[in-house]
Amino acid sequence: MRPSIFLHVKKGLICTAMLSALALSGCQLTGDNQAPTAPTTPEQISSEVSRYQSIIDSAQGKPSIEVLRAYISQEPLLTEQAAHQANIDGMWQMLTQMTPDQVQGIGAEENTLAGWVDLLDIYLNNRDDADTLRAGIEDWKIRYPNNPAVQTPPNQLIQSMMPPVGKTPKIALFLPMSGQGKVFGEAIMQGFMDAQKGLPQAPTSQPASTTASVPEQSKSDDVLEQIYAEVAATTGNSPATNDTDVVNSSLSIAAVPTNTQTVKVFDTTGKQIPQLLQQAQNEGFNLVVGPLLKTDVQTIAQTSSPLSILALNELDADKLQPRPNLCYFSLSPEDEAKNAAAHMMVDGKHAPLILVPSNDFGERVAKAFAEEWQSKGGSTVLKQSFGSIPSLKESINRGVGINMTGTPVIVDTPVVGKSVNEQNYPAISQPQPEITSSGAIDAVYIVATQDELTLIKPMIEMAISTKQRPALYASSRSNQAGSGADYRFEMDGVKFSDIPLLAGANNNLRKQAQQKLNNDYSLFRLYALGIDAWSLANNYDQLQQNSQFNLQGASGTLTVKENCVVYRDLPWLQFSKGQVNLAK
Repeated sequence: MRPSIFLHVKKGLICTAMLSALALSGCQLTGDNQAPTAPTTPEQISSEVSRYQSIIDSAQGKPSIEVLRAYISQEPLLTEQAAHQANIDGMWQMLTQMTPDQVQGIGAEENTLAGWVDLLDIYLNNRDDADTLRAGIEDWKIRYPNNPAVQTPPNQLIQSMMPPVGKTPKIALFLPMSGQGKVFGEAIMQGFMDAQKGLPQAPTSQPASTTASVPEQSKSDDVLEQIYAEVAATTGNSPATNDTDVVNSSLSIAAVPTNTQTVKVFDTTGKQIPQLLQQAQNEGFNLVVGPLLKTDVQTIAQTSSPLSILALNELDADKLQPRPNLCYFSLSPEDEAKNAAAHMMVDGKHAPLILVPSNDFGERVAKAFAEEWQSKGGSTVLKQSFGSIPSLKESINRGVGINMTGTPVIVDTPVVGKSVNEQNYPAISQPQPEITSSGAIDAVYIVATQDELTLIKPMIEMAISTKQRPALYASSRSNQAGSGADYRFEMDGVKFSDIPLLAGANNNLRKQAQQKLNNDYSLFRLYALGIDAWSLANNYDQLQQNSQFNLQGASGTLTVKENCVVYRDLPWLQFSKGQVNLAK
């Protein structure tokens, strides 16, 4: 082992037996060697936590030994796991940025700080050799058994100790393969397995959009949508179509990685996730793709399995926290709403109105849209909720349109000293009076099915003049294949987002999916999710380590955000004179 860059610091850390005993028992000594009075009441603890946090915040990330001491003093006062982990990770990040001169002056009684410096030295000496690093840390734990990193290691340190998944991981696929979730699980599995075999190449030229009309297919099972609401909300109910129903575009889907390792599918229906993880580990798998249900993802996020995991759903923002072996990939309606907000701002829009279903799903999407809009400097977003199709038809029959008014979507300003994941955002307040935008509404984002959009668009036109007509944007929920010429002409000018696979990126792959899914386009997006899950799984090490990761996938352009959440950026299309083209 090479000489420690902190060696000259450690020479000043020789402790007397009494001071060591005090330090190991958790006592912190002041400069005059008097033990301070520990806070006991909740009010005192909260005050001390805030005081230390103000020291940390005022440093603005600039490393100093005083800030390290604030982290160390704050750590035992934190009871919530997320806040505790954030403290450990924040201190470790600062420590790794410090020079030997900056950690001068550690008192002999500062056993905790001395332990952190020693741990950093082990890390710096051995970070390129995971086995040696693990051995060094085990020895360190014996010497510093009361250091908080023994129980709660920094995530960066855990990542350094984990063996890489590699370019050809052995994959266990966790999906519901029986019961009412079987239809979803099979669609994802089909896309995953087809990707392992290799995707068909896109044709050199693709025909333009057709105007042919084809019969509709029956809607998806309502029971499935209730049980798998967070998945079904993104799949839509699309009819069958013919092979010429494609978009002439320059979109592409990247070639998939090659991996001939056997993939095993584990049925999660009615099973205990921890037991399935243990079984997969015992059978030699080193990467789990799945599970699909959010409740199962919550369970898997709380386990201590050494297996790397690519979950096929996303937790709520306040439940996300860094895990060195856990990434999230999903068909998130909230991400699609964020994508819409960003796209509309690039289009030069300033005063949006969002129309959403009158339910919890609509509230979540509206909130996500507003958060993204305001994060990019936009003003308050207005929202209107709509009811059932019969209620929309009744409004049309009474000559009632949709006015450009709404209730403001409330987004809290982040509290200083707390991460975004720790914010407590209030629910969107329905009782607020409707108001008009400070400027004329110039864009409307509509989150609706095709049947709903068919009614909503004329209701908007009923209530406004041609001169005041705003640009209309729709989510992928409204896009169904084979809609027919009448619908396309009726939707003229409407822009909508959808996955590349349904936007004409690879018509040969689309034909293959038609055959595999028996023309059920309601499952197309899940099939695309399976394809991209294969590519992400075989690039897993890059997801965890490279924030610049980018993939042209079948479900969107994929990038990696905070907490290893995979974000999908969707292409935008537009109805124009009975055809569908890429939006300009």
